[in-house]
Amino acid sequence: MEMWLVLVHLAPWILLGTLIAGLIHVLLPRNFVRRSFRGPAGVMKAVGLGVPLPLCSCGVIPAGIGLKKDGASNGAAVGFLISTPQTGVDSILVSASFLGWPFALFKVLSAAVTGIVGGLLVDRFVGHGEEVVEPESTSRGAEGRRGLRAMVAHGTDIIRSIWHWLLIGIVVSAAIEVLVPDSVFAALSAWGSLSSALAALAISLPLYVCATASVPIAAALVAGGLPPGAALVFLMAGPATNVATIGAIYRRFGWATMSIYLGTIVAGSILFALAFDWLLTATPLAIPDCHEHGPTPWGSAMAIVLLALIVWFAVDDLRRRWPHRSGADPADACELRVSVQGMSCNNCVTRLEKALRATEGIDWASVTLEPGEAVVRGRVDKHHVVQAIQSAGFQAD
Repeated sequence: MEMWLVLVHLAPWILLGTLIAGLIHVLLPRNFVRRSFRGPAGVMKAVGLGVPLPLCSCGVIPAGIGLKKDGASNGAAVGFLISTPQTGVDSILVSASFLGWPFALFKVLSAAVTGIVGGLLVDRFVGHGEEVVEPESTSRGAEGRRGLRAMVAHGTDIIRSIWHWLLIGIVVSAAIEVLVPDSVFAALSAWGSLSSALAALAISLPLYVCATASVPIAAALVAGGLPPGAALVFLMAGPATNVATIGAIYRRFGWATMSIYLGTIVAGSILFALAFDWLLTATPLAIPDCHEHGPTPWGSAMAIVLLALIVWFAVDDLRRRWPHRSGADPADACELRVSVQGMSCNNCVTRLEKALRATEGIDWASVTLEPGEAVVRGRVDKHHVVQAIQSAGFQAD
């Protein structure tokens, strides 16, 4: 039951983020993201774009990865991923209502600064990443149907690339919800600013927390004696991270970028928490009674859609990796691995797999995007496999 509730809460945000990523991909001029979201100015533009957007930690995954796929630098994408889930127009207003404007504005400042610092560190120590030049065949053009198809393909491709981590995140978040009682946060009030901030950080890092929905919880904890700085950690690290987000960033950007991403959030949330407790006093205003809300019809519908996509991608991945047994003598077959260049998304992977499986002499084929590689089994030599790959519109060696 808890897993279903987590899925219901995150599904609308995942699909909203996917929609935003698709709209950015289709509506912006070709190569606009690649030109505008690179370098230090690009990091600041990405953070400026992300701070007001009402996206939570899971919803920001497809939007941030979509920026990267459209050509943004690693730093700009990571800056967007760090800053966006911490705040938003809705979260700012709710925070001001429950915790006062000083707290709300300080939270906006902390989100922007951590996003900029994390993005600049990634560009400095990891690099901008390879530039993505969109193929001429990709449509952003005048024909609405082609644009809609491109938007849907772009969005579903992002979910396909991270469905494993979404599933893991749902399971882990549900387990934490069951195993960690609410009284843990209330008990932190006796620990002092630094100790309670560190404890809040340890609990909130892997947990799925919505920036807006968690504000009443944080306000109630502050009213019960929790230091405001620890509540700030809860509202920074909780929305900015969870198991699904961490896994998706590792999958798309690698260990180095993920380490900077986590390190920036950890250090930034603690430093800003201590600064807030030292500089300002946040006094909760009217705090309504907090109570659990069951799944809404809209959330349940979105959860069913997301679950159907995850099942579809899981079945498709299993089918692609399951060797096809033909009636031919397996003694005549061999396995070949060929490096492939020119693939930019999982649609390219699917198209190349279909082309290879339709090639005479190939009994089974599997293609991976990262690294770009085709594995085939059959009664063909490497020359024929390379020819088939080139005929499909890609490069091979």
